[in-house]
Amino acid sequence: MKSAVETLNPTRVRLTVEVPFEELKDSLDAAYKKINQQVTVKGFRKGKIPARVIDQRFGRGAVLEEAVNDALPKLYTEAVTEAELNPLGQPEVDITELKDGETLAFTAEVDIRPEIQIPDYSGIEVTVDAVEVTDEDVEKSVEQLRERFASTNPVERAAAEGDVVTIDLEAKVDGEVLPDGVAEGVSYTIGSGELLDGIDEAVTGLEAGGEATFTSQLKGGSAEGKDAEVTVKVTAVAARELPELDDDFAQMASEFDTLEELKADSRKRLENMKQYDQATQAQERVLDELLKLAEVPIPEKLLEDEVKTRKHNLEHHQLGQMGLDLAKYLEIQGKTEEEFDAETKEQAVKGIKTQFILDELVNKEKLNVNQEELTEHLMRRAQSSGMSPDQFAQAVVEGGQVPMLVGEVARGKALAVVVEAAKVVDTNGEVVDLEDEEDEAEVTEAAAETVEDAVEGETGEKNEA
Repeated sequence: MKSAVETLNPTRVRLTVEVPFEELKDSLDAAYKKINQQVTVKGFRKGKIPARVIDQRFGRGAVLEEAVNDALPKLYTEAVTEAELNPLGQPEVDITELKDGETLAFTAEVDIRPEIQIPDYSGIEVTVDAVEVTDEDVEKSVEQLRERFASTNPVERAAAEGDVVTIDLEAKVDGEVLPDGVAEGVSYTIGSGELLDGIDEAVTGLEAGGEATFTSQLKGGSAEGKDAEVTVKVTAVAARELPELDDDFAQMASEFDTLEELKADSRKRLENMKQYDQATQAQERVLDELLKLAEVPIPEKLLEDEVKTRKHNLEHHQLGQMGLDLAKYLEIQGKTEEEFDAETKEQAVKGIKTQFILDELVNKEKLNVNQEELTEHLMRRAQSSGMSPDQFAQAVVEGGQVPMLVGEVARGKALAVVVEAAKVVDTNGEVVDLEDEEDEAEVTEAAAETVEDAVEGETGEKNEA
């Protein structure tokens, strides 16, 4: 077999392949055998029809077509391996010559991973938010915990903000009660904003037995988006009572004996959260700077497919689960379809560039993924998918997705290498040492998550380039 490669552009090549006819012998034999099992000829047992009879009755052309279809994938793969190409997607194959008993020649155009020069990233410098936990932050955290332990007691007075009221609702559109517009015994905290617009004003000042009518745009149901006349009746009013902030509360709400110990623990937790956010911010900003430094040609077909995949996933999966269509989503986002398309394309480009650059860095730095790192990544992915680790692992293995997970971890390690080489300072001008804040496994996993976000973008799922 002879093959040659013509570079059409940095991301696409044309393979020209010429094959001596004798190399098609196995495929010809397979073609005759397959046709033998599919046809019957009087005077011959099924599967025992001679080749010459098949040629006479069904035509040599049918046999050649079957043989070529069988041989092309193997011949294409051999040519790709010989040329040391990294193809993306399926090739466009064109048979240019087929001479029975002499030669098979074909061309195959295919997108390839571009050759990328990893830039010098040692000079990258980024600024991140400083880790600062104020007394107000601590008080707010403790107050949120206090809210969780609030109790409610019935009161005989008018409802006020913060009270929990029990209400009955009836919604009418054009004077008709909606089939799904009646609800009874609904518990609602005044001021929470969890129900209809206008309900807070309607129930504030009402005692048990009181009712009011107001107009509100429905947020869901059969008449979503329409203005409805809503009648609300208060059947009970209860006041929320917060526990005293003292040592007894600390003992009730935590494992600590004193309120000061509880506050100290809250401060430490907030510091840890802000350090994690700071590390994530550093990874995201270092990645953005790395992408700016590198020249990465993007295969047009790959980009086109990725944009289509992202739009499909958004419309048929994410929005479908929320009961929205694309038009409603764009209305909520305040975007035109043209703006949405431009953003989707921009995200797709970033995702593809991220994979290409980090994969090249994995190869350059000879980064490997060990079992512990893969297991840690699998556990996190399982948690985010809502599946148990065993279920997720089984799905990954059955779907042949283990290499994809390995690739995600490897890219995370590659990003961690770049972050380690970069200079990270906070808004106070202090140098941030991320290694002091997290162990190596946590850094790798956090970086892998950052890479996933960059690859997926806001509207799509992974591109398995």
